[in-house]
Amino acid sequence: MEAASLSGSSLCYRNDRFSRSIPRGRYIASASRNFSDGLNDFDKPSSKPLSISSSDSSTQNHSLLKGLNLSYGPIQKRNLNLQTDCAVGVCTFPENVAESHHSHSAEEKLGVLLLNLGGPETLNDVQPFLYNLFADPDIIRLPRLLRFLQRPLAKLISVLRAPKSKEGYAAIGGGSPLRKITDEQADALRMALEAKNVCANVYVGMRYWFPFTEEAIEQIKRDRITKLVVLPLYPQFSISTTGSSIRVLQQVFKEDAYLSRLPVSVILSWYQRQGYIRSMADLIEKELGKFAKPEEVMIFFSAHGVPVSYVEDAGDPYKDQMEECIYLIMQELKARGIGNDHTLAYQSRVGPVQWLKPYTDEVLVEIGQKGVKSLLAVPVSFVSEHIETLEEIDMEYKHLALESGIENWGRVPALGCNSLFITDLADAVVEALPSAKAMATSTDDAEETEFDPLSYVVKMFFGSILAFILLLTPRLVLAFRNGFF
Repeated sequence: MEAASLSGSSLCYRNDRFSRSIPRGRYIASASRNFSDGLNDFDKPSSKPLSISSSDSSTQNHSLLKGLNLSYGPIQKRNLNLQTDCAVGVCTFPENVAESHHSHSAEEKLGVLLLNLGGPETLNDVQPFLYNLFADPDIIRLPRLLRFLQRPLAKLISVLRAPKSKEGYAAIGGGSPLRKITDEQADALRMALEAKNVCANVYVGMRYWFPFTEEAIEQIKRDRITKLVVLPLYPQFSISTTGSSIRVLQQVFKEDAYLSRLPVSVILSWYQRQGYIRSMADLIEKELGKFAKPEEVMIFFSAHGVPVSYVEDAGDPYKDQMEECIYLIMQELKARGIGNDHTLAYQSRVGPVQWLKPYTDEVLVEIGQKGVKSLLAVPVSFVSEHIETLEEIDMEYKHLALESGIENWGRVPALGCNSLFITDLADAVVEALPSAKAMATSTDDAEETEFDPLSYVVKMFFGSILAFILLLTPRLVLAFRNGFF
């Protein structure tokens, strides 16, 4: 993993009022221990973190984040003015550790921020969740002249897509389990750090649903955390996942005097870490053993897709990292004497644009026609069960595979709270601590502009008219629906 530095984002972020107020759920795990060991391995190449600082960098990931000069619109949120009922972990660094890495005060309050996508917890949450998703300009990238249509377009897509999405969530119990699982991972990570004599408050911040990233940041600020490690729960980096979340962090931190001085270390990707690779290989080996003839099973890696333009035009490293990830997992399996055939495909494409190929649904049909009888699906880009695994893979793709001639179907579970996986994440956090630096506060980027209320009203007015026209035009609606759904 390459280490790099990020300067402050040039995004224009508006802190709009939240549209609803819901009682806060738990999104912080805390511990209290002396931080006494585990820092000696921070320079391992498999876990070098990205430090957010004021210095410039020519690395690829930096250029990706700086290059997305997009303006974030409002997300449907709740009031952040909340009180914590959780104890704050207070750490005292031993003198030898302090002298060997950097100088700091006698007391440290360490924080770990887990970032994830989020998901609707009830069927009533589906449409506003989809709105938040599609209002993100890192998800639907519009030309600069059309960016004022971001929110009207997001509203239109969310309204049209909600009925189908509700069917999917209804099929898996009426809501996403992602928040519950992520909370459990936060608790497990806190305990894994505690076992290493590292005290830390572990926070959960979701990009598109509760608890929002901004909520977690507010809690971090109230808890007076003095050093923070940001750990996105996406093994591979993509503009649309880790990139989008980091952009939010950059802007919020840049606009706050306390946060802008907070030492932060961001782990951009961790797909090549040995703990992750071994954990995935363990799960695959276990599931292969359930087949009557394990050696005849094709290992089918299904990853979440991204538009081709992200890779070809914006330089998103996601495709390369995914392919390297598959290679490393297969090398680990071969070292164990497992040499099964394997393939990689991409799922969950949306809209009329071209996404990374090959597509999961098309490949399933092809391998079925070629005579493959046993298949083990591996959701390689997901570490938690959610709708893409429980409904899309377990129901839609399984049905398609069996229809296409595959007779024996299996699926590797998401990592969840796998002990080896969680322990490795704890190691990654420890290794990232020494490189934490304050986030940049520079606001001199030429792309940044002040908020113009009149211009905002005009754009929203005409954008709303366009959205209204689209909704009332049957042919356009039909064409739009055929393209996006």
